[in-house]
Amino acid sequence: MGMFDTSFAVKANRQFIKKTMAADLLEADHELKLAYAWRDHQDHKALHELTSAYFRLVVAVAARFKNYGLPMGDLMQEGVVGLMQAAQRFEPERNVRFATYATWWIRAAIQDYILRNWSIVRLTSTASQKSLFFNLRRVKAKIEGNPSKDLSREGALKIARALRVDVSDVEEMDARLTAGDRSLNATPGEPGESEWQDLLPDDGPRPDEHVMNLRDSAKRAAWIQQALSQLTPREQVIIRERQMQDDSVTLETLGLRLGISKERVRQIEANALAKLRNALLAQVGDPVAAGLVGTA
Repeated sequence: MGMFDTSFAVKANRQFIKKTMAADLLEADHELKLAYAWRDHQDHKALHELTSAYFRLVVAVAARFKNYGLPMGDLMQEGVVGLMQAAQRFEPERNVRFATYATWWIRAAIQDYILRNWSIVRLTSTASQKSLFFNLRRVKAKIEGNPSKDLSREGALKIARALRVDVSDVEEMDARLTAGDRSLNATPGEPGESEWQDLLPDDGPRPDEHVMNLRDSAKRAAWIQQALSQLTPREQVIIRERQMQDDSVTLETLGLRLGISKERVRQIEANALAKLRNALLAQVGDPVAAGLVGTA
C-alpha cells in the first residue's frame, strides 16, 4: 500500500470515528421499538438507526486490540460485522440492552479476525488457547513487568496458574507472540548464503528409495495376483471382500450374497488363505518377510 493509500485510509477512519461519536444515543424505550420493528417486520430503516447508534461500540472495542499490529480500519470493519450479527440475533423481550448484547458479538468478531490474520500459521483452536493468546501479554506485564522481555520459567509457572493452562502452552504461546513469522526465503547469515528453507529436514524417502519402493510394490502386486489366480471364483470373491478392502464385508453379508451360511464362508476363507500362503511360498520363499501376509 502506497503513502497516498495509507493516508486516505487513516483519514477515512478518523471521519468514521468522528461521525460515530457524534451519533445520538438511544433511549431504552426507543431502542426496544426499533429492535421489535427489525425482528418482526424486517424494517431496514429501524435496523439502520439501531446499529448506527452503536457504531461507537465498534470503535471502542476495536481500540482495545490496536496493539496486535493489524490496521484499525480492518478491526472496525470486522466489528461492524459483529454488530450486524448481534442485531440479527437480538431478542428484545429478554429485557437486556442492545449495547450489552452487541458488545459480546463485536469483540468475538474482532478476536476471530485477529486470530485468522495475526500470523500466516493458524494459532489456536480451543477456547483456553484463545484466552491465553489475548491475555498473555497483560498477565505477563503484571507478573514480570515487561511483556517484551524473555519469559522466565518462574514467570511461566505463575502465568499458567493465573490463566489455568499448562506451562508448556504458556511458553509456546509466548515464543509465538515474541518471535512472529519468519520468511523461509530469508538468509540466516550473510546475503547470498543458504535460505532457511534449505536447512529444513526432508522426512520423505530419497529418490532412489522412492524408485525402489515403486518397484517392490509392483513386484508384490504381481505375486499376489498370481497367487489369487489359483483360487476358485468363490474363494477370490471372499478373499477380496474380507482381506483386501479397507472396510471388510461381514461373514453374514457374504453368506447371504453367496447363498451359504456364514460358518461356511469362514471355512472357505480359512482354506483360501492357506492356499494363498502356499502359492506365495512357492514364489518368494517367505511371504511374511516380503510383506505379503501377516504373522497371524
